[in-house]
Amino acid sequence: MVWKRFRQRRLAMIALAFIFLLAMTAIFAPAIAGTKPIVCRYKGQTYFPALGYFNRNWENPIFQKDGFRRIYPKNLAEKDPESWAIWPLVYQDPYRRVRADEWGDRPGNPTGVDGHPSRLNLFGTTQTGADVFASMVHGSTIALLVGFVSMGIAAAIGIVVGALAGYLGGWFDMALSRLIEVVMCIPALVLILALMAIVERPTIWHMMAILGCTRWTSIARLCRAEFIKLRGSDYVIAAQAIGVGRARIMYRYILPNALAPVLVPITFGIAAAILIEASLSFLGFGAPPPNPSWGVLLNYGRSNYQLWWLIVFPGSAIFLVVLAYNLIGDALQEAIDPRLHDPGE
Repeated sequence: MVWKRFRQRRLAMIALAFIFLLAMTAIFAPAIAGTKPIVCRYKGQTYFPALGYFNRNWENPIFQKDGFRRIYPKNLAEKDPESWAIWPLVYQDPYRRVRADEWGDRPGNPTGVDGHPSRLNLFGTTQTGADVFASMVHGSTIALLVGFVSMGIAAAIGIVVGALAGYLGGWFDMALSRLIEVVMCIPALVLILALMAIVERPTIWHMMAILGCTRWTSIARLCRAEFIKLRGSDYVIAAQAIGVGRARIMYRYILPNALAPVLVPITFGIAAAILIEASLSFLGFGAPPPNPSWGVLLNYGRSNYQLWWLIVFPGSAIFLVVLAYNLIGDALQEAIDPRLHDPGE
């Protein structure tokens, strides 16, 4: 019934399709833009160098040992004439400048104000010549990871705390409610900045963990309210009467009925997490190099407003993703709330 109501909202369905497209872009980023082969045959063995974009350890060390220096096209042909490779759709790297004659007779990427959008550089280049389109494609992975991982942590904490507080009640409810209020007073941005100053080598995972550990309060409060409302239901009383344990009652009988309203703050929280990561990256405190991030591209454009493409394209991507999540959350809230629908619907 909720899905039927949700499908009636055209903007929400367009937003959902956009998020799905973004997820596919993040998953297949190395196959869309990159300078490493998706799959290649080298010295009688099959390798997948493009996986190195996800994790450097996944790129076989044989290429470093043979002195490829991240330049695959000519090295594959010179070091093994019988080699073959399948290449990404766009030969551009998110981390570095493509040099002249690296790919056939193609010229090198322009730098500075000469790096405006062109046929070879769809969204232009940065001051150092790195392709903006490739950076945005690979940056979509960070955008989705920040949202889903941080809110996954927040959902896990919030649901557990809210369920225990709502079902057990009494002093347990009072103690957990005070804990929720204390955590609500902690500003996530300040905590992230403090961590970046303390940790020697901060990573994007530190930011996700902090966001997840500080944004679970709204989920916990909503889950607590749902458990308080449902713990007196007939099916819960019947389960208690036949001796079903507390844990099974909470997570087998009550939670499925209380979970639907909890999805709404999770959806809005993903959009907020993406916006916080972009804001921190824009200020220079976000994903550390060489991680490509939309906020980092915005930060590059801030230092030179002549490079307008560094502001327009990443800014538009952040705006569209946050808008899409908000549209999905708003439609989900309307689809779940029975007060907004006719009884016969």
